[in-house]
Amino acid sequence: MQLYCHSLTQYKRLATLEVKVGDLTIGNFHPIRIQTMTTTDTMNTQATVEQAIRCIDAGAELVRITAPSKSEAENLLPIKNELRRRGYNTPLVADIHFTPNAAEIAARIVEKVRVNPGNYVDKKKFELLEYTDAEYQEEIDRIRDRFTPLVKICKEYGTAMRIGTNHGSLSDRIMSRYGDTPMGMVESAMEFLRIAEDLQYRNIVLSMKASNPQVMVQAYRLLVQTMQQELGHAYPLHLGVTEAGDGEDGRIKSAVGIGTLLEDGVGDTIRVSLTEDPEFELPVCRDLVKRYTHRVSHPAIEPLNENKLPYSPFTYRRRDTLAVDNIGGKQVPVVVADFSHLHTITHKDLPSIGYTYDEPTDKWTIGDAAADYIFTGNQVLPFALPGTLKVIVQYHTWLQAEDKEKYFPWMDIHGYLAARANNRLSRINFVALNADDYVKAETTAFLEQLQDDTVPVVYSNSSHAMATVRRALAGIMEKRIAQPVILFCNSGHGNADEDLIHYATETGALLLDGFGDGLWLKAQPDLTIQHQPAPVTEPTALINNIAFGILQATRSRISKTEYISCPSCGRTLFDLQETTARIRAVTNHLKGVKIAIMGCIVNGPGEMADADFGYVGSGVGKITLYRGKEVVKRGLSSDVAVDELINLIRDNGMWVEAK
Repeated sequence: MQLYCHSLTQYKRLATLEVKVGDLTIGNFHPIRIQTMTTTDTMNTQATVEQAIRCIDAGAELVRITAPSKSEAENLLPIKNELRRRGYNTPLVADIHFTPNAAEIAARIVEKVRVNPGNYVDKKKFELLEYTDAEYQEEIDRIRDRFTPLVKICKEYGTAMRIGTNHGSLSDRIMSRYGDTPMGMVESAMEFLRIAEDLQYRNIVLSMKASNPQVMVQAYRLLVQTMQQELGHAYPLHLGVTEAGDGEDGRIKSAVGIGTLLEDGVGDTIRVSLTEDPEFELPVCRDLVKRYTHRVSHPAIEPLNENKLPYSPFTYRRRDTLAVDNIGGKQVPVVVADFSHLHTITHKDLPSIGYTYDEPTDKWTIGDAAADYIFTGNQVLPFALPGTLKVIVQYHTWLQAEDKEKYFPWMDIHGYLAARANNRLSRINFVALNADDYVKAETTAFLEQLQDDTVPVVYSNSSHAMATVRRALAGIMEKRIAQPVILFCNSGHGNADEDLIHYATETGALLLDGFGDGLWLKAQPDLTIQHQPAPVTEPTALINNIAFGILQATRSRISKTEYISCPSCGRTLFDLQETTARIRAVTNHLKGVKIAIMGCIVNGPGEMADADFGYVGSGVGKITLYRGKEVVKRGLSSDVAVDELINLIRDNGMWVEAK
């Protein structure tokens, strides 16, 4: 099998061609570049210049500006001139969707143009089309005729190009032949790339963006494989999860998608798309990129047989496991909340993980994001627990605990083997498995003696921890061991923003490949994350939120409403941040409902991907509502559109009243 990266066990950047964007070089082992996009009206020169400067000062190495028509494309010149006059030489990128004429103007002005192959020539009407091979080739020839002038202009002016496929805006033609699939995304880009190659133009970066990180990761992997097999080389890649949303959820979703690829050395420039002011995207980019500054020196990992992997990196299938109580099998992954940093635990600590006790009625209320287990270290709790909550304690504490139905032992491999020999084990036994020691004799002996009552908790202390854990789990698959495993992740950054990136990348990458039947994130004291309406300062609550956010982002366990929200740009027809907050405030109790909030028709029905409902700007102060990709109401005043959205959800039987 042709791999999509240099190695699954040795960190090394993917070898690519080199692309020049002004004075900036992308690909060919150059540093991973970070970028963002302005949200101002492109016709407002001063506002766009000022926002671009804020982005550059925040670290942006490229700044993208929307150019939806010829007028905006022409106005890129005064924007560029003013930036250069003020001493800012950062390359500019024109964002083009439906208008080839605008792209041809912009290519003569800025250093790079981005085109979307789904709507640059093709028009999207959500129609199922049938083509003979000859008719399909005629459509390719039509694309060649319309795309060739832009390629020639780029060659003449030394302008770079991004061929940027979006999962939600695949053309009807591609959808009809390939479906709504990663392979369809790849083929959409390859059609344009083949034309550019025929014209000897290679100053190109590619992207495969989706709001679903699983689809996004598979598409990038398939793209690399296809380029290597068909062309014999790979182009640099721009990574991003489109419409990631805002706050903690947007950061988690972006880290899961972008980080999964960066872990394998795939990706040459990144953009984190948040529904926030663009300068706030740059710190997240930096936190992602700096994880790989010294990664090449990581300890050696036993190689995998990469021609005979026990799983497919191109299609999702959760690892088959047996069920140990509520862990594994067909059950959703569990969450373990770590309370071991608390000297004394009372029932007042449990609301942080989704359990609230009402003293007058002597009843517990259990939230949708309620942890399944808590680890208390050496403490047996002095109060009655909610019915669904179980406790993990150190082995010697478990021996003394009276309630063997609620309490379960935690031990290392040596302790487990001794307890097994003495027949002193529980019906569920949690055993720490260090993936760094996977090839050691003691680990082999442990794996050979595994019983149906045992749940390995897998972790690594390596600087290349995700790949180390993946290697161990692939080895467990090769040995045909069916025990469920919990992914344990500890972060020592002491900085909540970096910890979030670390947790989401390390565990999200494994979950996307089907590994993991639970998450156990180690809490750090004194953590605060500021990117929410009310900052969460209690570390256990923060870690619990992140764990459920990672499971939601990887579609492993749905516990809350999902918002597919675009990052706003000069095309946006209403205040996207304010509107997103308003919609979130009245719908965030709708577990499992996916709501897309899109600023304009470019990020409209296509970009909504698999959303249940869509709220899309269709004119200044005008909103169109969608059920899936079907228009339900057009031209609503934004004053009443949120109420109408609620009515639409209610009419479709998906509304419940908030408790």
